[in-house]
Amino acid sequence: MHSEFVIAIHSLVLLAYTPDRLRTSDNIANSIVIHPVRVRKVLSVLRKHGYIASKEGAKGGFYLSRVPDAIHLDELYALFTDGSVMPKWPELNPKCPIGGHIETAMEGIFEAGEQELKRHFHQYTIADVLERVQHTT
Repeated sequence: MHSEFVIAIHSLVLLAYTPDRLRTSDNIANSIVIHPVRVRKVLSVLRKHGYIASKEGAKGGFYLSRVPDAIHLDELYALFTDGSVMPKWPELNPKCPIGGHIETAMEGIFEAGEQELKRHFHQYTIADVLERVQHTT
C-alpha cells in the first residue's frame, strides 16, 4: 500500500478531531512526523476531490469540507492506492510453461483480492477511525 493513503487518513482524522480549528500542512506533518511537502501533495489531492478546503492567509489552513461519517476509507484507497495489490512481476521467460502464463493466470486472483479489500474499507469512515483513536487514548 502507498503511504499517501495513510497520510490522507491521518490528515482527515486530525481535521475531524479539531473541526473548529484550521490546520496548516506543517501542523499536520508534525503530527505524522513527515516532511510538509509530502503532506501538501496529499492535501492537494484531497482538496481537488472535495474532501477538504482551505483558507488563505496568515491565520489560514485546512479544514474538512465533508462530514467525517461521509468519508469512507475505500474512497481514499481508490484515490491513492488503487491497484497496489497487483504486483509488478519480474521479467518472465515467455518460453517457460509457468513463466509464460503465470502473470495472466494471477490477474483475476489479485483483482478479486483488491475488490475484497475495497469492500472491507467501505465499512469504515473517518468518523470510525477517529472514534477508534479516541478509545485508545
